[in-house]
Amino acid sequence: MYNDIASTCRHFGFSTLRKPYKEFEEMWKIKYGTGAEDPYLFSTNNFLGRQIFEFDPTAGTPEEQAQVEEARLNFYRNRHKVKPCSDHIWRLQMLREKNFKQTIPKVKIEDGMEITYEAADASMKRSINFWSALQSPHGHWPAQNAGVMFYIPPMVFCLYISGTLDSVLNEHHKREMLWYMYCHQNEDGGWGLHIEGPSMMMCTVQNYLAMRILGEGPDGGLDNACARARKWILDNGGAMGSGSWGKTWMAILGVYDWDGCNPMPPEFWF
Repeated sequence: MYNDIASTCRHFGFSTLRKPYKEFEEMWKIKYGTGAEDPYLFSTNNFLGRQIFEFDPTAGTPEEQAQVEEARLNFYRNRHKVKPCSDHIWRLQMLREKNFKQTIPKVKIEDGMEITYEAADASMKRSINFWSALQSPHGHWPAQNAGVMFYIPPMVFCLYISGTLDSVLNEHHKREMLWYMYCHQNEDGGWGLHIEGPSMMMCTVQNYLAMRILGEGPDGGLDNACARARKWILDNGGAMGSGSWGKTWMAILGVYDWDGCNPMPPEFWF
């Protein structure tokens, strides 16, 4: 397993929450496990197939950083149309590092046209050429473990209640966590169980609390994220409508009474 907090900071380049057109000066880079001397990546198979994202303020040329920033902003602008990120940022990095150039022409089949062997063969070879360039030095294809919207908030809660939030997370980690929440906030202001799901109380409450703990004010966040989230919560019956996980975390944080939580054997949580 890998336990570096940076592994949760996802796939984006550098944060543009408050000044989206700020000069390009920060980058996140994918890093693969290198062996026993690596303090953050743990594995039973000699670190094969393990990766994290590291913050590197010197990574990339201005042109490369601009490309990453444009990809981030384009994703945010179209976040309600295409919700998965397709790991676009690390793809840019890997294709750039391998100096990839697609040399096989694109095949286009119009309606009513016959699909010939030559066309199918060219399309297959073009795809193999592309995906081979995205293969990591370990032989696997990196991808983020994401989708559900209750991954980041509990980690933020645990660090907060243990008093280690600021010692474990730096400003860059926090900004990327916030960015992830902003990118997957639904149009109505809430969050679903996963990035494709309709807004639900538990995940909306958890992400709202996480944003506040990470430093956003009651009406803070990109595009008034906190205010819109709170409005969704109040308009849909209030935080008491959260499921068991949501109520338990609220009780742990001291904003909900334990009497409102249903007793549950620990085994049921697993």
